[in-house]
Amino acid sequence: MSNTQSVKSLFRIIQALQAKPVAVFLLSDHDVAINRYSRLSKRRDNEKVKNEVMEDVYTSRKKQHQTMMHYFGTINTLQYKKKIALLEPLLGYMQAQISFFKLGSENLSQQWEEFLSNIGTSVQNVRREMDTEVDVMQQTIQDLEEASDLLYMPDPDPAKIPINRNLTRKAGYLNMRNKTSLVSSSWDRLYFFTQGGNLMSQARGDVAGGLVMDIDNCSVMAVDCEDRRYCFQITAFDGKKVVILQAESRKDCEEWIATINNVSKRIYLSENPEETAARVNQSALDAVTPSPSFQQRHESLRPASHGRHKASRTSSASSVGSESPAVSALSLDSLVAPDTPIQFDIISPVSEEYAGQAKSSGQAGRTNPFGESGDTPKGESEDSILHQLYIVRFLGSMEVKSTESPDVIYETMRQILASRAIHNIFRMTESHLLVTCDCLKLIDPQTQVTRLRFPLPSVVLCATHQENKRLFGFMLQTAGGQRDGRPVSVCYVFESNNEGEKICDSVGLAKQIAFHSEMEQRASQKQKELEKAKEKQQEELSKQKQIEKDLEEQSRLIAASSRPNPASGDGQFVVLSNSQSEDSDAGEDGRKKGESEA
Repeated sequence: MSNTQSVKSLFRIIQALQAKPVAVFLLSDHDVAINRYSRLSKRRDNEKVKNEVMEDVYTSRKKQHQTMMHYFGTINTLQYKKKIALLEPLLGYMQAQISFFKLGSENLSQQWEEFLSNIGTSVQNVRREMDTEVDVMQQTIQDLEEASDLLYMPDPDPAKIPINRNLTRKAGYLNMRNKTSLVSSSWDRLYFFTQGGNLMSQARGDVAGGLVMDIDNCSVMAVDCEDRRYCFQITAFDGKKVVILQAESRKDCEEWIATINNVSKRIYLSENPEETAARVNQSALDAVTPSPSFQQRHESLRPASHGRHKASRTSSASSVGSESPAVSALSLDSLVAPDTPIQFDIISPVSEEYAGQAKSSGQAGRTNPFGESGDTPKGESEDSILHQLYIVRFLGSMEVKSTESPDVIYETMRQILASRAIHNIFRMTESHLLVTCDCLKLIDPQTQVTRLRFPLPSVVLCATHQENKRLFGFMLQTAGGQRDGRPVSVCYVFESNNEGEKICDSVGLAKQIAFHSEMEQRASQKQKELEKAKEKQQEELSKQKQIEKDLEEQSRLIAASSRPNPASGDGQFVVLSNSQSEDSDAGEDGRKKGESEA
């Protein structure tokens, strides 16, 4: 009876588990952990908090996985127990009856004994098979736990789990940014999946998914949004709809970007999408990878000596008196890092907010990424000798390693143009480039708001494209910190309506004017210091003369006071007047003062 009761209780537990799946038990803990992980700050990177959050996600996922595996192991064990749950009590009952009533051999035939023996043997065989299956299941669970250990981490190491860039279909949970007002926004965690050329989403509890946007001919790129990591932006082909999503890891983010890129190119319509995507991505990789002939192609543009002026004028000197050294031994990997992100737009949400403030206050200040204030001093542009305005279109910018050669600008141009062609990015931001003796400004042509301001001393190099003279670029050394012991250098690439050589010449002229102005200021400052030193020397000489004069006066008074006083005619002494007494006292005080100064 005890076995029957245990079987019934086991059946009740299984029915309860089947009524409410095990996956729901730990779902709330996992949601809390993943929400904490999504809110991790990118700027305030606290290693202790990051490790605690990642440990919570790891523990919740591992706990849920273990519970599910043990649940299925218990279900499999139950299948065997169902076979013997009724036979074992029945066999025991029969044997008890036989022993209790002492049934004789006359009532039990040989066939009955053989039948009971066969039943007992079958039960033992089933039990042994169940034990073997339990051992195999435990080993399988252990192997699955070891194999899935990396999957528990929200951000696994990309070196251990490679990124697949040949996907044309992908599904998974992402955080989507929704604007709730002009300055605030919220993030919703939804299940996203691709269906043909559409991006679909489905909230928890919904029966079916809904259309988010059409991703045919769209553009996708990684962006920085609200201090969150692994964000990317999808822009519709007409530019009217923009969706910002956040992935859990770098691997997930890059796979989503690659998948949407492949879908945007309509690769999913081919017969073998994965092979087609692999072929297209390999072609794009070959286009971005520096070719061996790149250095020889630009060898003719390098200066032959430090003293000779550049004949081709493809690059203007960025600082007076400094020449670009030969870089024949410079490898292409040392120019631009292979995994350096490219920024294709200069308009950021921060600058848009400052634009509204600039309109209301009548100022053209903007916050820029170089640590400079957007509000320039009054009269800075008016006092500048040089004012030249050009219409330019921003192509892109990226961080570079070296600032010693124009080859860096050539390589940056090639990578930016290749990336725009790969990602189907054709939109360019038009601006007015103002070149003055103090700075370079990018001005919005409609609102006249300064988008970016580059101090002229930070511009270290400027060059134009070899074949397309309308393309030019310049490199800047930012003032906002260092990386690996060296200042951060960024290369900006533009397209102009006229030749880029004129713009580079204007930048070089502005550098020369600024250099001469600085030399004049230094000479004037030095002259002022010399005049001040001369005045101080004259003052010291006058003080010395005054001291000598006072000492002579004191000596005369002392000599006069040491002589006996003349007597009057009636035999009396002459009494000194009050003025003479005061002069004597003043002489004594002056003598003491002179001695103390000496």
